[in-house]
Amino acid sequence: MIDVSRRELLVLASTTMATAALPSAAAAASGANSDAGPPRKAARDGWGQTFEGQRCADRGDGTFRNPIMAGANADPSILKDGDDYYLTFSSFESTPGLLIWHSRDLVNWQPFTNALPNPLGSVFAVDMIRHAGRYYIYIPFIPTAWSTEVSGGAAIYVIHADSMAGPWSEPVDLGIRGRIDPGHVVGEDGERYLFLSAGYRVRLTPDGLATAGPVEKVYDGWKYPDDWVTEAYALEGPKMLRRGDWFYMVSAVGGTAGPPTGHMVIAARSRSIHGPWENCPHNPIVRTRNATEAWWSRGHATLVEGPGGDWWMVYHGFENGFRSLGRQTLLEPVEWTRDGWFRARGGDLSRALPKPRGGQSQPHGLPRSDTFATPALGTRWTFHAPGKDEARRATFGPDGLRLAGKGSGPHDSSPLTNLAGDRSYAITVELELEGAASGGLLLFLTSRLFVGMAVNGERMLTYAAGKVHHWREPAPATRRIFLRMENREHIVTMFYSLDGERWTRHGLRLETSGYNINTALAGEGEGLQPALFAAGAGAVRYRNFTYHAL
Repeated sequence: MIDVSRRELLVLASTTMATAALPSAAAAASGANSDAGPPRKAARDGWGQTFEGQRCADRGDGTFRNPIMAGANADPSILKDGDDYYLTFSSFESTPGLLIWHSRDLVNWQPFTNALPNPLGSVFAVDMIRHAGRYYIYIPFIPTAWSTEVSGGAAIYVIHADSMAGPWSEPVDLGIRGRIDPGHVVGEDGERYLFLSAGYRVRLTPDGLATAGPVEKVYDGWKYPDDWVTEAYALEGPKMLRRGDWFYMVSAVGGTAGPPTGHMVIAARSRSIHGPWENCPHNPIVRTRNATEAWWSRGHATLVEGPGGDWWMVYHGFENGFRSLGRQTLLEPVEWTRDGWFRARGGDLSRALPKPRGGQSQPHGLPRSDTFATPALGTRWTFHAPGKDEARRATFGPDGLRLAGKGSGPHDSSPLTNLAGDRSYAITVELELEGAASGGLLLFLTSRLFVGMAVNGERMLTYAAGKVHHWREPAPATRRIFLRMENREHIVTMFYSLDGERWTRHGLRLETSGYNINTALAGEGEGLQPALFAAGAGAVRYRNFTYHAL
């Protein structure tokens, strides 16, 4: 289990900046407010607040407002295990991957453990389950140039553990190629199965660590009218549930991005795991019908029973106007109807909803700020597109983070990325160069698409659209500098300072609404995220990274 103590959370929370001014770095790092109370839940702009003013779903009055997990948290896989809930997401090219979160009320979540410390490739749409007292995560991924060598395109592996806290096994190759999005279920025959994308299925061995038969087509999906505006049909994400005498298959169709009206939730059921599968007469269960709605491209749903016995769907969607935050995790109530189907009852998800009945609350999330005194890889920070031993580049201690150089710039240096789930926020860091290195502060989507500024000891470099911009900022040549970026609803303003007290605004402002999954290659980037990098020979020393919602 990740040990993020209350004291650490409070100390780190106290490093955040006031929104009214640009404070000194010394004040930001002093921890002067280390006696602060727990995160505030008072509603602001319709949401509650947690560490550093970050928005959270819990409004503190018995209601919540989506998202329950803000920022890039796509393809949620949720497991109810007694009174506990566990949640993980696609980690794509980020490592350590598969950060598992824990909750007892479905609304407030805290980091629990990382299940995948080493890179496989671009990891997405996993299924996390418990069977016969053991935990499994079935992991589809696409191999990349820096990852596991697998022929035949997409592959599915599995990891397992005696406890959710781990240790998790090394990945086991199931030998499945060309199919993704596994959904585990035990049939009425006692056998274990994985349902896969495009309506395929494969039987597993009793230990769940190998296939025990061919991959075969078992379901054709529900077809929507041809004049509906979608990205593609793309039958995927089957999540399986056995309830009473029925097996339910909850799938996604319509494509994961593209037009806002594309991605949707459909359902089918059968009395036997072998079919035939009957499509729900209420399909689609969830769909964005026009671009005025608060959440777009809603899909990839799992049904889960709440702590009070009511039922909910957990799925993802894009926030209207903020695709650059990535697909965020949503929670919607459902009701079972007399005919044995279920309907979504959330209505307008821009409004607050009653929280699930029962359960226990807790502080939500974690501070994004970091003094770097202790490692926070896998929680606050992940490497983008790393090599196998990438973590060796990073050394943490009382004098901050020392990040050894790699590559020639942000595009090939495996930057360290954080996460942002707010519409507007500010980030600040101090850096110092060692040797012939360059380093800086970025908002990073993929190796092809990022913005920010850096220094190399001779001049300031400005990045836009994933390249060095022609703008020549008249910043002084220096090896130590303080950098700040403000992202106010896609408008990025940059600042720099030699002492952390007196700040100069960078002469170029940038607009970043187009930095999103529709302009990135699939699997490379999910959301625009704060990032640090070190390139070239030598290293970059980073101190006192701060994040604050605006």
